[in-house]
Amino acid sequence: MSTDQKGTRILARTFFNQLRASGYTPHQVIGIATELLDLVTSDLKEGDKGVAVPATPEQQGSEWRQRA
Repeated sequence: MSTDQKGTRILARTFFNQLRASGYTPHQVIGIATELLDLVTSDLKEGDKGVAVPATPEQQGSEWRQRA
């Protein structure tokens, strides 16, 4: 496994652990992961312009922040 892959894996695991420690349910974590994939997909479709587009409040997915 390359150093880049290790770093990505460590970041993902840390993010996951922080979400779970903060009380997010597995279902909510899946929602967050889905939102992240949607954002990356949109970014790729728009072309790699090197500039991140800030999310609107609607795109930020406030529904997955709600505690079950």
